[in-house]
Amino acid sequence: MPRALGLAIALMPILSVAACNDGPPLKAPPPDAPISTVRYQCQQNKTIVADYYDGKSSVAPDGRPIPGGRVVVQLSDGRKFSLPQTLSASGIRYADSSGTFVFWSKGDTAFVEEGANQTVTYRDCVTRR
Repeated sequence: MPRALGLAIALMPILSVAACNDGPPLKAPPPDAPISTVRYQCQQNKTIVADYYDGKSSVAPDGRPIPGGRVVVQLSDGRKFSLPQTLSASGIRYADSSGTFVFWSKGDTAFVEEGANQTVTYRDCVTRR
């Protein structure tokens, strides 16, 4: 009898926590789902929709960190880019392999640079609320 009582007392916290969970079990988002989608309004009535994805970071042979995130950027002119995250001193930088298309975001702002001269084509973009 004392053993059964001891077992019941030991299981009580576990059973009380289980009883409080009245909904379905929590599920992690699918690995291909964005962790965030942000809509930006830019100058000249241009817009950007950015789907941010998490990814595993790594380390280059020389010790530099390699960010693992990526973004899918859809521009109001109909173009769409999937860009890996790259190193940045400030903000978050995503660029194609040639560096001729770069999407920058910091806080609730963003902009796009294009071409060899890094011309800003989407400027003063702010999060739409």
